[in-house]
Parts: sequence; structure tokens; C-alpha cells
Amino acid sequence: MNKEKIFNILKNFGYVISSNLLTLIVSSVVILILPKVIGVNEYGYWQLYTFYLTYIGFFHFGWCDGIYLKFGGENYSDLDKKYFASQVSSFIIFQSIISLLSIIASLLFSKNSSTLFIFLALSLNFVITNTRLLFIYTLQTTNRIKEASIITISDRFIYVIFLLFLLFSNNTSFQRMIIADNIARVISLFCALYICKDITFISDRKLVQIKDSWDNIKVGSNLMLANIASSLIIGVVRFAIQKGWDIATFGKVSLTLSLSNLVMTFINAIGIVVFPMLKRTSSDKLALVYKSMRLILMLTMLTMLIVYYPLRIILEYWLPAYKDSLEFMGMVFPMIVFEGKTSLLLNTYLKAMRQEKLIFKINFLTTIISIFMAVLSVVILKSLSISVLSIVILLSFRSTLLELKVARLLNLSIFKDLFLEFIIVFIFICGNIFLDMRISIILYLISLMTYYFITFNKKNISLKNLLRT
Repeated sequence: MNKEKIFNILKNFGYVISSNLLTLIVSSVVILILPKVIGVNEYGYWQLYTFYLTYIGFFHFGWCDGIYLKFGGENYSDLDKKYFASQVSSFIIFQSIISLLSIIASLLFSKNSSTLFIFLALSLNFVITNTRLLFIYTLQTTNRIKEASIITISDRFIYVIFLLFLLFSNNTSFQRMIIADNIARVISLFCALYICKDITFISDRKLVQIKDSWDNIKVGSNLMLANIASSLIIGVVRFAIQKGWDIATFGKVSLTLSLSNLVMTFINAIGIVVFPMLKRTSSDKLALVYKSMRLILMLTMLTMLIVYYPLRIILEYWLPAYKDSLEFMGMVFPMIVFEGKTSLLLNTYLKAMRQEKLIFKINFLTTIISIFMAVLSVVILKSLSISVLSIVILLSFRSTLLELKVARLLNLSIFKDLFLEFIIVFIFICGNIFLDMRISIILYLISLMTYYFITFNKKNISLKNLLRT
């Protein structure tokens, strides 16, 4: 049984990693090649589109999250098909209304043709992206990881074909890239409709099911609010940078954040597999699984910070126009440590234990602090460096609060681990700010070796323990 479970977990990891590997390739093309072939302002508008696109998912108001939480751990074959068919039709009607209102608002309030184009494209994504998300969440929460990955792969595969065509034909512009992105999303939506046809095309369903829809929104609202607050932690700072400086500066700072988010692509993917697994894990084993996963994750994340050094050298040569912004990468790159732990470990555990309200409270508190720090760094101090550094400070604050709560729920002590990890990250950031890169590399490697020595002396925490559960 254990061997079968391990095989299924590894198989699901394979599907998810494959889909996210393609996403990583596409993101790498956009991040590394696009700034090379289009102007700084054009790239800034593209980053503005992708920035606002991240908030489209919040306009299902917790509907998708409710389904994700209510049916987590169930088998897809056991789902009530008529119920889900009614949910799909109700959801599409609801999103179409929001899309229409957004189009009207875009026509009335957009300041110039570039922003009008961006907001019209975003308006279409209420229907396209959110409906697709409903299917992906349904597949993921019922452990049909392969099918969910196919939908993701189809989107990015089609998009990268369009993108390469634009690059080779020398017709690249942010408008054409947005059109290509939307076409790819539409095709992947049709792919999702086909995969989930047994819960989509049912003739004797109710077209609108208000009571069930409202129940899903109520169940998922806490998680949705938590996700909104989580997104606003960085979003508030980015929005302040956009308003405090020009579109070119916004694009340059966004580039450094995008580089860090490349790593997060795989971390988020692993969380997709872990959630159904935890829902099926007995409560007496959750603490052991947590300790094992935490050890593996932190060893991986702190080691991956080394990637910063060769990456910066390559990018300074490849993108000389962005050399000044790459200096900020040494400050913001450790966000992968705190975001990785929060996304894969803390949020996944708290969702499995139905602690969405706790996630929301901590994210909301961090967002309030984010607003204060944005005003301080942008309006009062007018310091771009402090604005960027505040992102890591905020994410570390949020991660620490969440982990203290998880540790209390699982009756674990993690203070020494937290302290040691903070020291390692502090050395990394200070070395990049104040020291020559060669000295910084040596100092961080010594710190990392010390961390390995201390960590590997711990007992009863291993990958073997994790797989055994």
C-alpha cells in the first residue's frame, strides 16, 4: 500500500512538474528575451497587464475555492454530475455579467489607448480565465492531476508558439502578446470543457442554482479573502512603485520580481499534489509529515539562493538596459524562501485543517503593514531600495506568523529553526548590499555549509519518514 501511494504521489508530481516546466520555459522566454527585443516602456505595459491579471481570479468571490475545499480528497467519479453542471452554467453567467460591467468601466475611465487595450483584454478574462480555473480546481481537488496539467500545458504550449512566431517575425509588441495570451487561454478553456464534458454538457440540469452557488461562495470566501490579502502584500508595494515612478521603472522592478517568481512556479506546483495527500492523512501523522517536509523544503530553498549569483552575472551581460534594477534582485530574491514555505507548507497545512480564517487574518494584518510601508518608502522617503526590501520583510513577517500558528496546532517547537534561517537570509541580503559579489558568495557558502552541518545533526526527520506516512 505504501509503495502504491508513493508511486501515485511521484506520478502526480511528474504530471505537475511537466506542466510547470513548460510554464517555466514560457516565463523564461518572456522574462529573458522579451526585454531584449521590445522597449522598456512596452515591457512596462506588458508587466502592467500581467500584474492586474493576477487579480482577475478574485472575482469569482470564493466560488472556486469553496468547491476546492468542499470536495477535497473525493474521487471525481463520485461527484454529483448534475450539481456540477448547474454550477458551471451559473458560474459562466455570473462571470459574463462581471465582464460586461468591466468593459463598460474600461471604456469610460481609461486614460489612454494603451491602458484601454489592457483593461478590455482583462475584462474578457473574467469569463475565460475564471471558468477555466473552476475546472482546474475541480480536477485538482479530486486528484485528477494529469487532466489539470493537460489544461495548463495546452495554454502555455499554444502561447509559446504564438510568442516565438512574433519574435521571429519581428512583430513583437505588448498588444500582440496580450492577444496571443488571450487566444491561448480560450483554446485551453475549450480543452477544459472537453475534459470535464460529463459535468458540463448535461441536458437535464438547472441553468442557475443560486442556493448551492451561494453556499460555495460562503465556504470559499475566507480562503478567497486570504488569497486577496496575500496578493495585496506585494501588490500594494508594486502599485505604489507604479504611481511613484514611471512605467519604465515599474517594468524594471517587475523584472526582478518575475525572476524570483520563476522558482515559485515549481513550489506552487508541488502544493497542488500535497493538498489532496494531506486531506487523506490521519491527524496523528500530520506533525511528522510537517517536520519532514519542512526540512526538505528549507534545505532546498536556502540552497537555491546560490542561483542568484550566476543569474545576475548572465543578466547584466544579456540585459544591460536593466543593470540598475538587477541590483535589487539581491534584496528581493530571498522571497523564494518565505513564499515557498508559505505556499507549499503553511497554507497547504492550514487549508487541510480548515483554518482559512486564520490565513485571512494574518494576510490581512500583513497587508495593512504593507500599506504603511508603501507610504513610508514611496511617499515619505521616496526610496526605491526600501520599497523593494520591504517586500521581503513583509513576506518573512507573514511566513513567521503563519508558522508559529501551525506549530502551535501541531504542538511543535520551531523557534531555533526560524532563528537559524533568518540568520542565513540576513547574511545573504547584507552580503549583496554591502560587499563585493565574490566576497558575498564565499560568505554565503560558508553560512550554508554551517546550516547543513547543524541541520543534518537533527534526528528523526528524514525523507524516509515522510514517505512512510
